[in-house]
Amino acid sequence: MLNLPLFRTRNCLAWLTAGLVATALLVPAAARATPSLVIEVESGKVLLADDATKPWYPASVTKLMTAYVTFKALRSGRLTPQTLITVSENAAAQKPSKMGFRVGTQVTVDNALKMMLVKSANDMAVVLAEGVSGSLPAFIAEMNATAAELGMTGSHFANPNGLPDPDNVSTARDLAVLARHILLDFPDQSDLFRIPAMKLGPSVIRSYNKLIDRYPGADGMKTGFICASGFNLVASAKRGNRHLIAVVLGTNSGRDRTEQAALLLERGFQQSWNIFGNMSPTVDSLRNEGGAPVDMRKLVCGPQRKTVASEADDDSGPAASGYVAAGMASLGDGVTGASLLQQLPPSMAPVEVWVGPVPSAEALAAAYPPPPEKKKPAGTKTTVKKNAKGQTTAVIDPNDPAAKPTPKPAAKPAKPAQKPAKPSAKSASAQPAPLPKPAPAPSYPLVPPPPQ
Repeated sequence: MLNLPLFRTRNCLAWLTAGLVATALLVPAAARATPSLVIEVESGKVLLADDATKPWYPASVTKLMTAYVTFKALRSGRLTPQTLITVSENAAAQKPSKMGFRVGTQVTVDNALKMMLVKSANDMAVVLAEGVSGSLPAFIAEMNATAAELGMTGSHFANPNGLPDPDNVSTARDLAVLARHILLDFPDQSDLFRIPAMKLGPSVIRSYNKLIDRYPGADGMKTGFICASGFNLVASAKRGNRHLIAVVLGTNSGRDRTEQAALLLERGFQQSWNIFGNMSPTVDSLRNEGGAPVDMRKLVCGPQRKTVASEADDDSGPAASGYVAAGMASLGDGVTGASLLQQLPPSMAPVEVWVGPVPSAEALAAAYPPPPEKKKPAGTKTTVKKNAKGQTTAVIDPNDPAAKPTPKPAAKPAKPAQKPAKPSAKSASAQPAPLPKPAPAPSYPLVPPPPQ
């Protein structure tokens, strides 16, 4: 049985296979911590691998299993794409990324799948889980039973959306197995994974998978991120009659996972870059390792990071990714993942989604909770009334316990006047001072009396 760790691309060894010597891969130290894998969809052959059997936190790539279990339910007739499923309190309580619909809002299975895969909506994953199986525990049991059926021996699922949980674990090998089964078992659902954007009312929400419409041939599948996992991506691409799947786990940023996946896919499309040659193992033949998953929290979300890491992060990584494909004859030396990306014509217009059975602006408006009221300063609860003159008056509600007016602090007593001087012994018995005398009457000159 082939021991996968012997074939780590980071060892930069030349492999002699089928009479061909594969050129050593120049992979920087930044890439060495990230499990990666490239396989062919049709044959299942492994083209490139690095730590592909190591336990890892899948984050939102978990939603691939949620989609697969939902597809099985649709095929069995348990529900239809138009079946309405309801946002529960548990679904509404999920952390972002989410649609944020209020409890009781209904969406079709088809729209919930699109919202989950494009927006990576954690609430829609729970809505689907409860709608498919009747309860969250029942759906999780179906996820793990399905994983066992598919031979995903290194996986255990604890929730349908990939939010942090130490028991939500997988490997690059298992995720490639799952992605391959989605494409082979449900080809009629493959378009869901390549939607570049969706339109909800006036809003356009773009996919986190930045390979779509940027890497030639890219046609899906799903991204994922939590601090413990780093940035994950399961990507598929098709050129001619070759269909490949690349898995990248634990990069430092959304940009890095996009560029590394592009580079790995490009290597896979170059025949000389099959490091196993005719001795290629199949992905099913790889054996998963045991142990605990690597925790990327300090590296990805530590204090040294300049910006807050999130699923939407596409450009906050190092200034240069450094993922280089050396010796690729048809492209020239020094090719980077970034150089393989371009702005391609849109593969499709944004896909419309809605709440309820049919599109309705009124239903969409009702699906969102009202904005929180601005907090009023603590104090009296008042209502406003208008009198006949149109003047407004604030009225206190006496039944409101919070309506008691805040007592004003008592005014500080005025400082006592200056103490009067003590009266002397003489003044103690003296009468009050007399009023001032009036001014004397005016005097006129005397006139002599008339003669007798």
